[in-house]
Amino acid sequence: MLGKNSSRSHLLQVPLKDVQTSPYQPRQEIDEIELRELAGSIHEVGLIQPIVVRKVKSGYELVAGERRFRACQLLGLTEIPAILMELDDKNTAALSLIENLQRKNLNYFEEAKAYARLINDFGFTQEEVARKAGKSQSGIANKLRLLKLSPQVQKMISPDVISERHARALLKLNSDEEKMMVLQMIYEQELNVRETEEFVERIRNNLPPEMQKKERKNRKGAIKDAQAFLKTLQKTIIRAKNDGVDMMITEREYDEAVELVIRIPKPGSEVNRHNQEEEDQTNLKRMNS
Repeated sequence: MLGKNSSRSHLLQVPLKDVQTSPYQPRQEIDEIELRELAGSIHEVGLIQPIVVRKVKSGYELVAGERRFRACQLLGLTEIPAILMELDDKNTAALSLIENLQRKNLNYFEEAKAYARLINDFGFTQEEVARKAGKSQSGIANKLRLLKLSPQVQKMISPDVISERHARALLKLNSDEEKMMVLQMIYEQELNVRETEEFVERIRNNLPPEMQKKERKNRKGAIKDAQAFLKTLQKTIIRAKNDGVDMMITEREYDEAVELVIRIPKPGSEVNRHNQEEEDQTNLKRMNS
């Protein structure tokens, strides 16, 4: 979008006091520590990338670069380099969203709300939003589904701890009370996505809470047994290699599981034939001695 409008834009120095923040800014929170670090960097080397503004009646409105703008305010600067662009409300909202998406500064709720605003307030279709944001339409649809969670539930969710897939699992539950209960379990027991989805299914099937706790305990026991089995298997492989058998175990680790592939040579393989020949020679020596 910046490239398409470059013919109607130019660089200038604008007074910080004349710049107002954008009502279309999708990011709701800015980390204060990161902001101070950015201010320190600007103090040392200057502002490398200008902010983007548009002209309004009261001066200028910020389109992109709110962190840079706030960092310059922290430093007490009076002016800031800016690219002045001619943009209507629709393109301003889209550019603000895309600038944040490209910098990966939005959590999934902020992203979903920005998409919803482009669709509801500015008439974008999901296809248009997907194209401008460089996302798939299904990805946009999945983000929008998160907004079906009530504000109370959203407030309980910390995107730094609860992944988007965790949050989507909650959508299968009917009441906020059930969703809050699952969230508490995720925080307390550090449930992964699969465990969360299984817990949600048990609630939907009306499994009593005491049975849910029992199943959770049994699952932990099974995992411990599997880990013990893996250690025993690894020791067996080592002993086999020491005895000349070319056994091999390959582990592939995924987000929620570990896949094991065990390679055992067949009796007629080259390795076993070699070992058998050595054993026959040893026996022959014993017979001749």
